[in-house]
Amino acid sequence: MRLTMIGHSTVLIENDGRRLITDPYFGTFGHIAYARVRLPALTREEIGPLDGVLVSHGHWDHTDRRFFRSLEPEVPVLVPSPTSALMRLKGVRSPVSLRPWQTVSLGGLAVTAVPALHLAPTVGYVVQSETACVYFAGDTYHRPFMAEIGRRFPINAALMPVTTYRLPMTMGEKGAVLATRDLQCETVVPIHLGVQPRSPLLRTRQSPEGFQRRLRDTGLPTRVVHLGDGASYEVERPANVEAPDLAVATG
Repeated sequence: MRLTMIGHSTVLIENDGRRLITDPYFGTFGHIAYARVRLPALTREEIGPLDGVLVSHGHWDHTDRRFFRSLEPEVPVLVPSPTSALMRLKGVRSPVSLRPWQTVSLGGLAVTAVPALHLAPTVGYVVQSETACVYFAGDTYHRPFMAEIGRRFPINAALMPVTTYRLPMTMGEKGAVLATRDLQCETVVPIHLGVQPRSPLLRTRQSPEGFQRRLRDTGLPTRVVHLGDGASYEVERPANVEAPDLAVATG
C-alpha cells in the first residue's frame, strides 16, 4: 500500500491499482482566517481515476466542491452519517453515509469508519488490504476510543494531526503521543500541516519535530515519517501479523 501526500490532509492511498483519496482540498488561498502555506502537490485534474473518496468531516479545508463535481457520478464518497445533506450541497453526487464501526468495500479495500471527535460531525477511517492497514484520523482530539481502534485493527501506519493552533482544532503534540500509544501503530505520518492562522497570535510552536521528540522520550518504538508534498511511503504488514478477513464487516 502506497501513501502519497498531496497536501494538508489530502493523501492518495494506492494498493494493487486501487486508488482512494482522503479529505480532498486543492484550494490555494485558504480562508479569511487561515492561509494555505504550501500548494498541493497535484491539481484536481492530475489526481486521475479513483475508486472512492474518504471525507472525515465538512470543514472547508477538507472538502473541495470543484473536485467533487469533477468526479464520475458512480465514484462513492464516504461521509459521516449526519452530513449527507451538507455534502450534497458541497457537490458530492454519491455520498455513502457511515456510522462508526461500519465497513464497506471500495475497489476491494475494506474501509471502516471509526470514532472521532472534532468541532463538527466527524469520523476517521481504517483502510485494510491483504498486506497493510492504514488509519486516517481526519481532525480529531485524543480520546479513549483510540485504544479501541488499536485493539480492533493491526495498524501499520496512522495518518494523523500532531500539532494544533492556539484555539485547539485537533490533537497537539501531547495528545498525538497519547494517541500513538493507544493505537499501537508502527508508523505515524503527520498530516494537517498545510494551513496556518493568518494571525501570529493564534499560532503555536508545536511541530512534527516536537511531536517526534516527545514520542522518543516515551520510549515507544513507533517511527515518524515526514512526507513532503508529493512524496510517497510504502506500507507493508509484517510477516508475523495475520491479514484481515476482508469479507467480514463490523458494525
